[in-house]
Amino acid sequence: MHIWISIPLCFIYLASILGNCTIVFIIKTEPSLHEPMYLFLSMLALTDLGLSLCTLPTVLGIFLIGVRDISQDACFAQLFFIHCLSFLESSVLLSMAFDRFVAICRPLHYASILTNTVIGRIGLASLGRSVALIFPLPFMLKRFSYCGSLVLSHSYCLHQEVMKLACADIKDNSIYGMFVIVSTVGIDSLLILFSYALILHTVLSIASKAERLKALNTCVSHICAVLLFYTPMIGLSIIHRFGKQAPHLVQVIMGFVYLLFPPLMNPIIYSVKTKQIRDRVTHVFCD
Repeated sequence: MHIWISIPLCFIYLASILGNCTIVFIIKTEPSLHEPMYLFLSMLALTDLGLSLCTLPTVLGIFLIGVRDISQDACFAQLFFIHCLSFLESSVLLSMAFDRFVAICRPLHYASILTNTVIGRIGLASLGRSVALIFPLPFMLKRFSYCGSLVLSHSYCLHQEVMKLACADIKDNSIYGMFVIVSTVGIDSLLILFSYALILHTVLSIASKAERLKALNTCVSHICAVLLFYTPMIGLSIIHRFGKQAPHLVQVIMGFVYLLFPPLMNPIIYSVKTKQIRDRVTHVFCD
């Protein structure tokens, strides 16, 4: 069945790479889109592109040509990039929530708050946080010896799964892994919720119903991207840490949804819901 599974996977990867490259190309080449909202969107697209390229070799290697082995160093390198880019995406989604907060709650100060310099610093800070938190993981795993059945449940390497193969006490790794999740996904998701609570409070104070709907409509794409990213990520973490009785198939499916669907769906969501992006995509592919 692997050859048949590889066909939709190939289409998913091609669509993800094409979609995110298109978003980046359009924002880069269209001067009218050099605004904070679209600059953050280009960061999201680059992160999604990186996630797709990180998992592509092993996923298609297994399902398309039957290469089922990976060296230890390659596995550690892959899990570093996967986790680093995943937490970077969480930071970018938080930055986009801040962008929506400023645009709706502080519209008169939007241009002065979110300057290109500030956006660049936000991007560098997000990247620095992700690298700093994930950098110790490969070294923490490399100090172990591994024994038994060295078979992973997923088609790529994840820290929470690799550490279970070690012939040693993995308590330190487990605690540090939980710390990383709480300090990134946990804090980011809470801040996103808080920002939307403030946005909702501001929107409800607007007298005109049409203006309220217009303001909320600018947040729909971001809300969809947040749900698409956080829901499978949190679900997969819960299954790995607490759902020992969960069927193996559930873990595999959640793993694919977690890493394959956000890069696939985000360009579609933003192309459909954002008129400027939709018009430029139509112009690029139809002219």
